[in-house]
Amino acid sequence: MTTPPTPHDLDRRLDALARQPFRSKFRLRGRDRATAELKGPATIRRHAHDLIAKRLAPAEPYKDGKQTPYRGHPVFVAQHATATCCRGCLERWHGIPKGRELTREEQAYVVRVIHRWIEREMTARTGPDTVRRD
Repeated sequence: MTTPPTPHDLDRRLDALARQPFRSKFRLRGRDRATAELKGPATIRRHAHDLIAKRLAPAEPYKDGKQTPYRGHPVFVAQHATATCCRGCLERWHGIPKGRELTREEQAYVVRVIHRWIEREMTARTGPDTVRRD
């Protein structure tokens, strides 16, 4: 088993992904941001575990490449921003091969990446279409 990535390792990976034009346009806004604030990190992390186990972990996910909506839950937005939205992106950007079920360690890694992106978004400066904490 390999050593889990440190927060610094995750930040470097997220910074590299954020330089990609497609990935850089994803931000937590509106209802998705409000959901993250309302539910809190622990609940969002549990949701991420469940969504990854059902939608990404199988060897051949249903509708792979189209299974992740662009909005509707903070985890969905994070998946697109972090290239954990489908098995093709997971292979291309994170080196996790397609065609086999994800291991528990790989699923935990994906959740850590998603959680770190959401954490960074929640501490980022709020804009006009984000929910403010007053």
